Amino acid sequence: MADGRSLWLLLPRQVRTLPADLAAILAVTALVNVAVFAPVIRETPLRVPLGLAFVLFIPGYAFIAALFPEDGDGPATADVVDSDGDESEDAQRWTVTNRSGIDGIERVALAFGLSIAIVPLIGLVLNFTPWGIRLVPIMISVSAFTIVTTAIAAVRRRQLPEDERFHVPYREWLAAGRAEVLEPDSRADTVLNVLLVLSIVLAVGTLTYAVVVPPEGEQFSAVYILTEDDDGDLVADGYPTEFVQGESEEIIVGVDNHEHRTVDYTVVVIEQDVEVVDNETVVHEQRELDRFEAQLEHNETWHHEHDLEPTMVGEDNRILWLLYPDEVPEDLSQESTEYHVHLWVDVAEPDED
Repeated sequence: MADGRSLWLLLPRQVRTLPADLAAILAVTALVNVAVFAPVIRETPLRVPLGLAFVLFIPGYAFIAALFPEDGDGPATADVVDSDGDESEDAQRWTVTNRSGIDGIERVALAFGLSIAIVPLIGLVLNFTPWGIRLVPIMISVSAFTIVTTAIAAVRRRQLPEDERFHVPYREWLAAGRAEVLEPDSRADTVLNVLLVLSIVLAVGTLTYAVVVPPEGEQFSAVYILTEDDDGDLVADGYPTEFVQGESEEIIVGVDNHEHRTVDYTVVVIEQDVEVVDNETVVHEQRELDRFEAQLEHNETWHHEHDLEPTMVGEDNRILWLLYPDEVPEDLSQESTEYHVHLWVDVAEPDED
């Protein structure tokens, strides 16, 4: 205990005397950054509740604290002295204090509203910077805004007389709660307190379970093909359709895993000489061109760049990318898997010259 006290005294006085609400703001900001950037913790559901609290409340509260360092108590009472010179409780009248602060309820309401306005504005500014709207720039910018406004709020509160500073009466709340729970006025109050505690525990447990063990949605995989445009971005457009036998074109195959489990995938590339007869596609001949394997976790995406080199000469030949989770059957066709994508190509003979 003494060691902990000594370490606490090593901190600067400004940190040790930081108001409880501002210290909580900095603590939540630090926890959110750990939950987002720490290698192991960022994969846990902890980042969801912390991220929601951070985005929807923390920046706005810090901004309000910087704008209104004063306490915002409501009307105060002043005693009126009666004709006998005694103070009369019945003669008390309400007087309005001249403080310019706001009370706790107003701070909470404005904190939500301003957070919803501040975070998009920060994102709008980042959109015109080289960093863009990405997780890391957003986290750094919102965290920096919160820390700066919290520091301003702390300085402005210290400049006020102690009785005019805003403070969170958490000690009074704890004392009142302890007295209400441990020292009830009647047996009915005891029963109600027990039911209230059980309800809170049940609500917290249900919320925790919903966050930690989210319901599984639809399970599926996906396969698709992409190309690279002039800016280096991957797009689902501009596919090569004209080939010369013996020459290849670069193409990218993509695979998405939404199976809620780790899956070993195999992508088989085949070419087919087909003909449409009575609205049905008849395969006259097919050959396997290539095969790729990848192991993906849930919600993981894999892009694989490869050279496509058809060998069958003819028009309207079909190239198929067949995606097989877990095992590859002997029959390689569209009917043997529900995940496939195709491309129609024309392949010409090479020029003899």
